[in-house]
This record gives sequence, C-alpha cells and structure tokens, in this order.
Amino acid sequence: MKFTSAAAIAALSGLSAARQCQNITVEVDVSARNGVFNQTTPVTNIDVTNFLLNLVQAGKNYTAATLEGYATVSGKYQLATTYCEPDSGNASTVQLLTHGIGFDRSYWDLSFNNYNYSYSCEAVDQYGFATFSWDRLGIAQSQHGEAVNEIQAWLEVDALRELTEQLRNGSIAAIGKKYEKVVHVGHSFGSQHTYALTAMYPGISDGIALTGFSQNGSAVCGVPEFALGGGFIQANTVAALSDYPNGYLASATPSSVQVNFFSPGAFDPEILALAYSTGQPVTVGELLTFGGETGSINHFAGPTIIVTGERDTPYCGGNCYALSPSIPQLAFATIPDAKNPQAVVIPNAGHGLNLEYSHPLTYKTINDYFMQNVGAGSTAGSTAGLNNGRGGRGGRGGRRGGRGPQ
Repeated sequence: MKFTSAAAIAALSGLSAARQCQNITVEVDVSARNGVFNQTTPVTNIDVTNFLLNLVQAGKNYTAATLEGYATVSGKYQLATTYCEPDSGNASTVQLLTHGIGFDRSYWDLSFNNYNYSYSCEAVDQYGFATFSWDRLGIAQSQHGEAVNEIQAWLEVDALRELTEQLRNGSIAAIGKKYEKVVHVGHSFGSQHTYALTAMYPGISDGIALTGFSQNGSAVCGVPEFALGGGFIQANTVAALSDYPNGYLASATPSSVQVNFFSPGAFDPEILALAYSTGQPVTVGELLTFGGETGSINHFAGPTIIVTGERDTPYCGGNCYALSPSIPQLAFATIPDAKNPQAVVIPNAGHGLNLEYSHPLTYKTINDYFMQNVGAGSTAGSTAGLNNGRGGRGGRGGRRGGRGPQ
C-alpha cells in the first residue's frame, strides 16, 4: 500500500476571503465483505481492453461469472481530506462530499478561473455550510492498495461511514467540534457510495444529494458507453500516475474524458485540459463491484435530491428524457421513503456537472434544497440565494500540478 504523507500536502492549504480551509489526514478503521474474483490483474493495455469488453458484454454478468466467494477486508487506512468552514466557525451542518471516478476531492474545489467553479466556495461563502471532502480510499492522496480484491466499492462505503461518525462525534482533532447535522453529497460513483451508505444505515445522514446519478443508466447503455468511451489504459503508463500499481485504469486522452463528462458546447476547452491533466484512475475491483451498490431498496427517509445533467452519458445514455418522466426521477422508485424528493435535470449539462458552464445552477439547486430542508446553522446562510454573484473567489492554495488528482 502507498500513501502520500501529510507533510507532502501541507503546502496545499490556504484561506479564502470568507472561509477557513485545512487539509487533514484522517485515519479510518474499516471492514467490508469484499468479493474475491477470478480476475487476473491487467498488465498490458490489451489486458485492460479485454477486461472492459468482458465487463460490458450484453446479456452477461461478468461480475457474477468471475465471483468465487467473499472475504472480509479490514484495516486502518489513511485518507486525505479537506475541511472548510465559514470564518465565523459556527456552522452546525457539514456537507460530506464524495467524488466519482476520474477525479479526486478537488472536484469540489476547482481552482479554475480563480475558484469560480468551486462548489465548496459556494456552500461555505454563500450559504454558511461547512464542507468536508475526501479522496476516496485507494485514490489520489489517500492510501492506495491492491486493485482487484482490495480497493472495491464496499470498502470505500465503510470509509464513508467512518468519516461520517467521526464528524458527528468530534473525533477529528483538527476540526475540534461535533457536528449536529451531516448531509452527504456525491457525484457519480460517489453518489452510489452515498446511496449504499444510507441504504445500509438509514439514520446516518440528515440529507443526501445524488449528483450525476440515476438508477437506469444500464437500460439505455450508459455503462458500456462510459467503460468503452473512456479509452482506459493502465494508469501507471502515464508519467504522473506512475506510482499506481497495475489494475488502476485511467483515460488515455482528453477526448476520452470529454466523452464521459462533457456535453457539447457546454464547457470551457481549458477546463477539459485541466480535467485530463489532473485526472485520477479507477480500479478493476471498483468496476467489478460498483453495480451492486444501488441494487437494493433504500429506505432512507430524509431529504433527498437528485441532480443530473440532461446529456449525462453514463447514467442517462446522453438523454435524461429518453424515459418518462425522466431517468433521474425514476430513481425514486428505489428510495420510496425519501422526504421532499426532488429530481432536477440540468439543461444541456453532461456528467461532469461541476466543470460545465451550468455549474452555478447546479450549486444553487443543491444548496437551496439543503437550506430549505436541513439548514446550515451559520449566519452566512441567512443571505444565501440573495447574492447570485460568483466573482472574486479566493480558495485554497494551488492544488497539485501534473496529472495527479483532479
């Protein structure tokens, strides 16, 4: 296993005009029932492509075909996180942010255009929430691991559970407080983690926002499009990702990233270059297990909003209105007890919502919903929604250079 020490990321912290942020290394003690798969770790890019072709073959379930049994994976892992709070420090609600495939925690705090695309800036500065983002277990600056039978979806879900509990009980010393309310925001695979977490522990969250999400992606061929359109290769054949072991897969070109995350004409070309140069990989084990996360009925009874781009490829096949009333709306059939359920389709947006021109609408939609249904607990939140300007953002100091995390 590999981990980038806290000292190596200490210089990444910074302050904004209206928020205080710090990078924190958090140790989690996790345990999950992982699958044991008869799947060799890909070594060459031909091996990678063969795996993906097997994974998406119509009429067959490659996960089930290669599953030999289960084994409990347990241990302590080091996670890279970033915590931001209003200058006043009096937020009573923290948003726990989980990124998806291809990104790291900076998906929520992009430095592009003077942090104008930063979700964390919006949530903290304009609404008075605190935010807590993390690099998923196995990814970016969090501890890495074996790519087939260790770094899988359910181990990451248990890490999310542990982080939630630490935020509630005040055991993260650098934060120095207990949070009365924790809401969860996910993107894509991170939304699936959020869904799985609240299905297993319905009382663990005070509200959830599932972005870049639906329950019907496979019905309109979104998953095969994502797996094959992503142009995945061995991550360690890319210079900036060379420290990853075999079995971590990354997109080969900017065009591959565009296919999976961007809607035509809906983004700045420079942000596509950023998304590629700072992209992160996915493990074979994650791809073999991500489908099971949303396979059960979720009886979470708290506020729930789904926000997905109209042109989302993996979860809508490029058209969220291909089914009626909309593909995201249909997902509430599996979250029947949700309080004040809302499904919002962002016009002309793709899967990478935070990176597109429509990001102000995405951010406002999520934070307005939480303000109305949960509350932030900070005086900053009293003026939220009245200030529609997004200029003049400060942020954390520059994130990593090169093709490290996004």
